[in-house]
Amino acid sequence: MRAAVIENGKIIEKEIKKPELTTKGALIKVLGCGLCGSDIVKFRHGISKDGTVLGHEIIGEIIELNADEKLGFRVGDKIAMGHHYPCFDCIYCKGENYSMCKTFKASNIIPGGFAQYILADENHLKHTVFKVPDNLTDIEASFMEPLSCCIRAVRRAELKPQSKVLVIGLGSIGFLMGQALKAYGHTVVGTDLAKDRLQLAKTHGFDCVIKSSSDVKQTAEEIKLNSQEEGVDAVFMTSGSDKTFELCLKSVRNGGTVLIFSSVPEDEAGFSNNDIYYRELKILGSYSPAPSDIKQAMEFLKTGKVRVKDISVEYSLSDVQKAIEDTLEHKIFKAYIRL
Repeated sequence: MRAAVIENGKIIEKEIKKPELTTKGALIKVLGCGLCGSDIVKFRHGISKDGTVLGHEIIGEIIELNADEKLGFRVGDKIAMGHHYPCFDCIYCKGENYSMCKTFKASNIIPGGFAQYILADENHLKHTVFKVPDNLTDIEASFMEPLSCCIRAVRRAELKPQSKVLVIGLGSIGFLMGQALKAYGHTVVGTDLAKDRLQLAKTHGFDCVIKSSSDVKQTAEEIKLNSQEEGVDAVFMTSGSDKTFELCLKSVRNGGTVLIFSSVPEDEAGFSNNDIYYRELKILGSYSPAPSDIKQAMEFLKTGKVRVKDISVEYSLSDVQKAIEDTLEHKIFKAYIRL
């Protein structure tokens, strides 16, 4: 079968062995797969080894099935899916830290979504695989997995009803995060350097968008003018840097919440102990979704509470590396690899 494979610092299309269904689960023909920021990080920083097939925002068709009929799947079903599932029984799962579960980290699809076929085991079918509703296109449904990550973040933040929330960074995750926050009834301010991203957020339900500037204090004051004088109740950081930390601290009210959904270089500054201590800030991170978040994401897409129509650019399997380069150069907002 054809797949886009990491090889000698590049991603090339080549023939690899087609997986075989030998245990409980499903063989899935991949119809398309969204390009995630984590795919780009794994490729650029050499985290994934040669031979790796990236991709996990998958839309596919079940072509072989060996699973409990009670799960409700049939050959020919079009599905969207998450790629990890927890054990539900360990200390992490009992504490609802599902993405810290050893089973969660070990479970995965084989090989990856940038391939013609993948294997999903029966636990995937039980917990992370959902039929695509008729009213969603393949590309729209492919946002189920990244949206579920955002829903997880909103839930973890445990915000009071109708909170005022700032989203810093309006790439695809910030865009989804803001809509998820709106779906839960919060007032959302978005900020970014790029005018096109601000306009996209504005047309997709953000209550206010503000262009970031080099003058962090000025940006923070504008945010307060458009939310509340004391500062926003929460900041969701979907972009991380020294400037982001500074803007966050100047924008969030005392006793507020900071949700970190981004990685930063290890040598960059974070939050000082005194800011957290004297201002009683709640700082937390969020990483990956629980199965319930994946289910909720599909519901939000199906009902139109989160809208993702016409924001992706399609690429062929042979152009995965070009899709990465175009994303990094801000030529596109989001890439979708159609097989």
